[in-house]
Amino acid sequence: MSTGSSDVTTPGSVAAAVAVQEELRPLVDLVGPGPSAPATVAGLDVAYAKSGDLLAAAVTVLDARTLAVVDSAVCVGRPAFGYVPGLFAFRELPALLAALDRLTTRPALLVCDGHGLAHPRRFGLACHLGVVTGLPAIGVGKTPLVGEWVPPAAERGAWSPLRDGNDVVGRVLRTQAGVKPVFVSVGHRMSLDNATAQVLALTPRYRLPETTRTADRLCRDALTQAS
Repeated sequence: MSTGSSDVTTPGSVAAAVAVQEELRPLVDLVGPGPSAPATVAGLDVAYAKSGDLLAAAVTVLDARTLAVVDSAVCVGRPAFGYVPGLFAFRELPALLAALDRLTTRPALLVCDGHGLAHPRRFGLACHLGVVTGLPAIGVGKTPLVGEWVPPAAERGAWSPLRDGNDVVGRVLRTQAGVKPVFVSVGHRMSLDNATAQVLALTPRYRLPETTRTADRLCRDALTQAS
């Protein structure tokens, strides 16, 4: 899988990182509705050692119908960038891209543990990964990075818009009745309606998508073995 050049994933300074986001942002495809029935869906997650100087990036590919894991890969390394709000993707991109390159199955959709358009510069991790790989991508965050919202109704499937200024940058989605919502945003080559539908399909029993849950287990196990 082609994952782009290092100049857009490992900038040497904060100013260079912001410039990369500004350069790549117009390449985000907000028109394509994306796959309505993807055969495979990949989850991407990263775990950090307590020291903060080691990370494990994991990708799990699930059969979209059964939610069984059909492929997976992991990369253990060091954060590639400092901890800077709004530039967090640069810490994780090289390791995530390395894990994606180790897959034998090309997923039809990327589901990132993070945000897409729901980002101060409208270019979060899901946008960056989507543009660099060319794959449809969405972000599913546990907590918001930007925006205001009203709580959605309590039943599963209820949602409310996530607004940042005059822009709707995502949805606050209730994946299970009576539990905290998640924050869904478009990354690349997906509509917000389709992103919402895919997240609901990936959450039959728990708050978080099965893609995130399986990737989380894999990266934590890898980090334990490496520490």
